[in-house]
Amino acid sequence: MGLFNRIKNTIAADLHEVLDEKEKKNPISSLNQYLRQCELEVEKVRKLVERQYRLKDEFTKEFDESKHLAEKRKQQAEIATRAGEEELYQFAYKEQLQYEERAERLKVTLTEATKHLVELETRYEEMKHKLKDMQLKRMELMGRENIARANYRMSQVFESEKGHMNQSSLSFNEMERYLDRLEEQVNSSYYRSTIDARIAHLEKEMKKEESNTLL
Repeated sequence: MGLFNRIKNTIAADLHEVLDEKEKKNPISSLNQYLRQCELEVEKVRKLVERQYRLKDEFTKEFDESKHLAEKRKQQAEIATRAGEEELYQFAYKEQLQYEERAERLKVTLTEATKHLVELETRYEEMKHKLKDMQLKRMELMGRENIARANYRMSQVFESEKGHMNQSSLSFNEMERYLDRLEEQVNSSYYRSTIDARIAHLEKEMKKEESNTLL
């Protein structure tokens, strides 16, 4: 038995450790489980409140009936007395006392049942408010978790692209240098072709002037 208990305690400790790690990894999941337990407890209290209402109604019904029967036997006892029916009087009077005693006992029970019902209703309303507050808190935490996850994902993307951005910057700089060289070559080629055209034009004009001079 000692070995068995040690094994059982070891397994339980390992299980608690696993659950603790799970809770650290996913606190929202643990909160959801806790809220489900709270919802079950609130539902149990709701059923107790309904049951207490039914009990109060039953006590009220029994109390009213006992009062009615006690009054009825009282009137019957008075009639039996006036009629000189001693045996009938004793029976009616005895039952009158029994019903009055029952009504008095039910009155105390009904008062206690009403008091307990108020306490249960108050507790039930408090539990509902607390549960609602926790549900809203869960929504807030889920929103914060969502933002945190989104920021984490974006930071991962930016970090992963950082190296690519550095490489892209190098490629971009090389492209700029290439375009500069290409533009320089184009401009130089254009300039040379322009000079050649101008010189050819000047030569043509000069030849015309020389011909005119000879004439």
